[in-house]
Amino acid sequence: MTSKIPFYVSVILLILAGIALSMFRHQSYGVPWTPGETRQVWDIEARIEFNGQAKPVKASLAAPHTQTGFTLISESSSSPGYGVSYLETETGRRAEWSIRQATGPQTIYYKTQFLVDPQAKVDPIPPSGEIIAPTFEGPVEAAAIALIELANQRSADDITFTRELIKSFNDSDSQNASLVLNTMSKVDAVNALLSYAKIPNKIVGVIELEDGRRRQTIQHMNQVWDGTNWILFNPNKINQVIADNLLVWDESNVSLLDLIGGQNSQVHFSMIALEVTPTQATVDKVEADGLLNFSIHSLPLEEQAMFKTIMLIPIGALIVVFLRVIIGLKTSGTFMPVLIAVAFVQTQLVTGIVGFLLIVGTGLVIRSYLSKLNLLLVARISAVIITVIMIISVFTVVAFKIGLTEGLSITFFPMIILSWTIERMSILWEEEGAKEVVLQGGGSLLTAVLVYLAMTNPFIQHLTFNFIGLQLIVLACILLLGTYTGYRLTELRRFKPLAED
Repeated sequence: MTSKIPFYVSVILLILAGIALSMFRHQSYGVPWTPGETRQVWDIEARIEFNGQAKPVKASLAAPHTQTGFTLISESSSSPGYGVSYLETETGRRAEWSIRQATGPQTIYYKTQFLVDPQAKVDPIPPSGEIIAPTFEGPVEAAAIALIELANQRSADDITFTRELIKSFNDSDSQNASLVLNTMSKVDAVNALLSYAKIPNKIVGVIELEDGRRRQTIQHMNQVWDGTNWILFNPNKINQVIADNLLVWDESNVSLLDLIGGQNSQVHFSMIALEVTPTQATVDKVEADGLLNFSIHSLPLEEQAMFKTIMLIPIGALIVVFLRVIIGLKTSGTFMPVLIAVAFVQTQLVTGIVGFLLIVGTGLVIRSYLSKLNLLLVARISAVIITVIMIISVFTVVAFKIGLTEGLSITFFPMIILSWTIERMSILWEEEGAKEVVLQGGGSLLTAVLVYLAMTNPFIQHLTFNFIGLQLIVLACILLLGTYTGYRLTELRRFKPLAED
């Protein structure tokens, strides 16, 4: 008989290694054990992509700075082969990259960290120079003047004037506003009419901070000078309560990116929220020696945001193993509930459950017809996959047409897994009957809900992402559960008569 001592030694070593890594992260880098213990730091990454034209390249990107509510604590660049400089220009701060020759697809990363700081205050730069009034065509100018006069009557100063002007542009019944918006966007229209009314203003580039957001583009909004500060306005909203998660990235009022020697340029932003001590939230922490260089936090932010979900999957696997081995809950497939739970995270719980039941129910009906055709397994599975895609497409279109925008997220369901689920349940129906299908399907759905609740728990999300050593502890627990050979809890009632005898 093989000794299990090496196995238990390995499990203990995994647990000790996981605890040691977690303690190292906590003590050396100040990562808290629970969310909300420290101040929030935003890691924001601008990804610049373009095609080099086999000649010298110079790329200049507008760079943010400390502003009201946010303190810039670090910035860095990842651009192999490029020289980089941070410049103070007449239009504001800019990061500039240069190289003697670049050919083909090029990617440059600019990374910055901002501390959420309610005490952060900066001295605003007042407007300078004469305001140049724009010119309009005859009918558009008459409409602009009418909008300005209406806003002037309903306002007391430049700020309330801007607020009333934005209300007019968001009024679908205003013919004057519609006429002006036929030739320009809302943000350009607000800028033009404010300049026409000789009110100091400018267009700024803003990014909305959302944890785990990837490939976000910059939004353009208006800033108006009230005599002492620049006030931000969103031209697309009547309610001008500006959210705290808006960061002004580009104040140049000129361009976000200037590129010489390249073409087809794009700038995308990725961001992630870190709960660390402000003193540790610096570029030194990212570039430090040791384990941090091999951690998730050393990856680009777009990949970090993806791993924030991936690192939750072992928790779901642990729950599935516990429910199947200890509780004895039956599921359709081993880890299909985990993948369904991941889809629930994207679709939200109620929408996900309804979508799952609709897809699987409709798929079972169609699969019952396919079974009568006596198709080969490969052809039958392929037909089910195509059917699932068609079902998802139809449900998405119907949900959109009837105004259920939540139904659009049904596309996050893993189609291959759903196809195999329908196939397995159909065979189970034929061999064991409807009761077993309901039993395993219900068990799968219950498991997926429990895994979803664990994955969306802020405490678990914080631990799994910030302490990679936790994965070793989860692995050790799964290995220990794998050695259990006793009765499952659901079997106690089944064998109760034997115990009484």
